[in-house]
Amino acid sequence: MRNTLRGLGAAAVVVGVALVAVPSAGATRQAPRAASVDGAGEVRLTFAPDRDVRSFTFEARAIPYSRPIPGAPHGLPTDATGTVRVAHRIAADGVTVRFAARVDCLVTAARTATLTAVVTEADVLAADLVGRRLGFSVYDGPGGDRVGFSWAVVNADQGPDGQWREGTVGTCMAPAPFAPVTDGGYLVRHAELLPPPTDN
Repeated sequence: MRNTLRGLGAAAVVVGVALVAVPSAGATRQAPRAASVDGAGEVRLTFAPDRDVRSFTFEARAIPYSRPIPGAPHGLPTDATGTVRVAHRIAADGVTVRFAARVDCLVTAARTATLTAVVTEADVLAADLVGRRLGFSVYDGPGGDRVGFSWAVVNADQGPDGQWREGTVGTCMAPAPFAPVTDGGYLVRHAELLPPPTDN
């Protein structure tokens, strides 16, 4: 998967170079490349490698300034679309729980992406996730890919009553990619954030 994605990426770069090197008289200006994250992989938690296995599939694309909100009538440079699919194999119970989420935010740097997605469908055991925003991070590295996610081991918050609970997740908020990928891989395509559009 990883080699295929990188091969496609390399082919796209070659084609892009050819287009730039030999522009036609009627060529129009190319739109800026959009940030993206693609791929599927399986991770194991380093502190509990045999207890459970989680797989993550990402198909996310930046669509800057596409989702207007109060105070930002054009939207934000991190607006995005796409899907995240998660499967969590719980060895102790012998079950696999699955859910899918709609991407709403994506920001990247070299080899790294942070994104959030709102859960739209889930198995019965994860039904309470529907409607919640979850955070994800991806590291596309030469020494091995990694994934981070905003539940289970991070994002604890202490309320006014002194009690600890899982905190809410804002757009594009996620922990560092802490879980090593043991099978599969990801391709992060970085793009700089764009300035807001001008009103004509």
